[in-house]
Amino acid sequence: MIFTSFFDALAQMRDPRFLRVLAMGLGLTVALLVAITSVFLWFIGLFVPDTVNIWWIGEVTWLSSVASAAGILMMMVFSVFLMVPVASAFTGFFLDEVAEAVEDKHYPHLTSAKPVSLGENIRESLSFLGVMIGANVLALILYFTPFAPFVFWGLNGFLLGREYFFMVAVRHLGRTEARKARAKHMPVIWFAGILMVMPLSIPVINLLIPILGVATFTHLFHRLASPESGGKIQYQPTK
Repeated sequence: MIFTSFFDALAQMRDPRFLRVLAMGLGLTVALLVAITSVFLWFIGLFVPDTVNIWWIGEVTWLSSVASAAGILMMMVFSVFLMVPVASAFTGFFLDEVAEAVEDKHYPHLTSAKPVSLGENIRESLSFLGVMIGANVLALILYFTPFAPFVFWGLNGFLLGREYFFMVAVRHLGRTEARKARAKHMPVIWFAGILMVMPLSIPVINLLIPILGVATFTHLFHRLASPESGGKIQYQPTK
């Protein structure tokens, strides 16, 4: 069930709505990093004058240029580490569209989803990002042990699966029932989450994980609800 859901999601990665969400997430990320760099360079300019007189050298006019170049280089280094989490957070604002694209293609007769508002998506995404960062900071000491990969996969697989399943389920069940369904099927959700986390260390591929993850969990949710699996999740389709 999990691997079938994963490969079905992978096969739809070229869907225009998937690519649109990816483009919006990356576009907002680049815009934010450019804005931060501009503010940082402006801040440097407040403290580094254009011209300085040094008594044994004379007038120096290149200090601000050197400071600006150093600032740009520093922000480029920071952006390498910031790109993935920030892009994931921004992409999370629009993941409801990914779930909708999967359901329109694969489950048009089963969909009873109530779209989640952009404001709620933003709140959930920022909350999830905060929890994920906090949990990994607390687990930092374990990342310096031989068990580091397993700790990383286990912890983040749990968090990722928990969040993405809820994101899909809440559209059909409401918040209370979505939490109950998540708790009931946590072993399956956790394993699927680990499958999503493993490629996070691969450059470029890691930017696709939020989209691939929600698409996979959309398939997983509907398969858990299907009669073939015993209807383990109950909801009333209306479409």
